[in-house]
Amino acid sequence: MTKKAVPGTYHQLPLFEIESSNLEKQSALSHAPPISNSDFGKYIVYVDESGDHSLQSIDSNYPVFVLAFCVVHKRHYSEAIVPIVEKFKFNHFGHDQVILHERDIRKQTGAFQKLIGGTKNEDFTAELSEIMRSSNFILISTVIDKRAMSRREGVEGNAYHIALGHCMETLYDFLTEKGEQDNKTHVVVECRGRKEDAELELEFRRVCDGENRLGKNLPFDILFSDKKAMSTGLQLADLVARPIGMTISQPSHSNRAFEILKEKFYCDQGREGAGTGYEGVGLKIFPTPKSEKPR
Repeated sequence: MTKKAVPGTYHQLPLFEIESSNLEKQSALSHAPPISNSDFGKYIVYVDESGDHSLQSIDSNYPVFVLAFCVVHKRHYSEAIVPIVEKFKFNHFGHDQVILHERDIRKQTGAFQKLIGGTKNEDFTAELSEIMRSSNFILISTVIDKRAMSRREGVEGNAYHIALGHCMETLYDFLTEKGEQDNKTHVVVECRGRKEDAELELEFRRVCDGENRLGKNLPFDILFSDKKAMSTGLQLADLVARPIGMTISQPSHSNRAFEILKEKFYCDQGREGAGTGYEGVGLKIFPTPKSEKPR
């Protein structure tokens, strides 16, 4: 026999509540003592790119290649970011089998067609922006000016490989600041094709084996993830790459997404300097603009 609910004796928490305060409260878990010791580092890195890596084909409207590393504390990621993103998906789609792909969201295709116009789109955009703002992750990015780079390196160069080395070196700088430089850190990238993946892994291993500006062996390991994988981290990385490229290629245009990302870049003054001092540190442009000193 089912008991009748007694009014006022039970209050159900809203499953789909999306508030930055929820994420900020959960982020405190990132600083809690680890459950057990581990041979692996405390951080994981999710990678995505924007633009064509070829220096032969250059789009005049978007003449850059962007590689973005999202570096996140594993505990904050698993106990704060992943749950809030899952709730966000349930709230707007009724299920979690949607991949947050920046291009699909921007063009409102596929699952995002339902967002065209009206308050649904406004609510979706506002909540996603708040999740990005409140999530604690460090952003390391390299932008390749393909026009200038092709003149310097020749059209046979690979923008992805050039950017990769710079991002890996900066990642090591960040991990050294955190005392994590000797622990194995996994770098997760999206599969692009058998040939491209093999070439990328070869370049990654080469940089790890000491062919870098630091002249050190880097304790990183690369993981390839299928494009259809429901990786929250890769979706996070996908959302940041193009706004960075748009800001560099079209600096006169307003870019609200980049205004949020500015606070995430690895900078030379730690958390206190967030939003400043990231040029040439967490955000590098190659070839280096004359107004910017290389780090």
